[in-house]
Amino acid sequence: MSMVAGEPRRLGSPGPEARLRFETEPHGPGTAPRRRLLVLDGKPAFELSMWCGTCQFLFQRLEGADQTLSSEGMRELLAGRVSDLDDGILGAFGSLLPEGDYLPLLLRVEPRLVTPGQEGDYFSTEQVATWGPDQFWGLPEHPRTPYYRTFETVVDDTAHLYEFVVPMVPPLWNDRERVAEYAERMRGGTVPTAVAVSTLDLCRPAVSLHSTDEYEHWGLTHFLLDGHHKLEAAASAGRPVQLLSLLAVGESLSGPDDHRRLAALRSQPRLSRAVRPAR
Repeated sequence: MSMVAGEPRRLGSPGPEARLRFETEPHGPGTAPRRRLLVLDGKPAFELSMWCGTCQFLFQRLEGADQTLSSEGMRELLAGRVSDLDDGILGAFGSLLPEGDYLPLLLRVEPRLVTPGQEGDYFSTEQVATWGPDQFWGLPEHPRTPYYRTFETVVDDTAHLYEFVVPMVPPLWNDRERVAEYAERMRGGTVPTAVAVSTLDLCRPAVSLHSTDEYEHWGLTHFLLDGHHKLEAAASAGRPVQLLSLLAVGESLSGPDDHRRLAALRSQPRLSRAVRPAR
């Protein structure tokens, strides 16, 4: 099973009752662009890709990303494989999110832990080849957190899909004993389930003087709500984990037709895109 997609569902809590919200920063002084944010308990936790759709794809950890949202009541159920889009799990984690439409996805992922600036880092390889380095800093974008790469494939001749799982806190904060315990279970054949809220952002440069490989980047990003120890254990043991994701339909830089293509794209073979060095 590569992916099971349900129909969009209305989930979430109204207004300030939601612990996790998507917001756009109010206008500040001058003409600085407003940031698109994922906010946890009223504090900016991640900066996301800009609304324009022509800036670089982005997830960047901010000071508010300082805790997980694990559910003790769901721990036993999530310790193993979930066979379908369980209403109880969707309702429990949906209550953490702002009221809106969410597309539930059930995925099997094989995570690979990546450190920014090191081997496999999307931001210093694929992204730089398309947009070049940041024009002010002269450096690649930096997510300010280790993250997991899980899948990529060709969308068509002009686009490529990249999938990421982003922890709310860095793996360094995980309890070593719990990670080792999960890794041992996985080696024995257990496939536990993690839960995330997700966005699908489509980004393509309008003009790029430094591009060696210009195309549209489809960034499918899963922000972990529950499963931080499981993802690290799966990466260290080289084993799969299941991911139950709620794709925020109205908060993604993409549309319904793009969301409907995800199941077919996710069933394709994993295909990397050859990266030509930046000029």
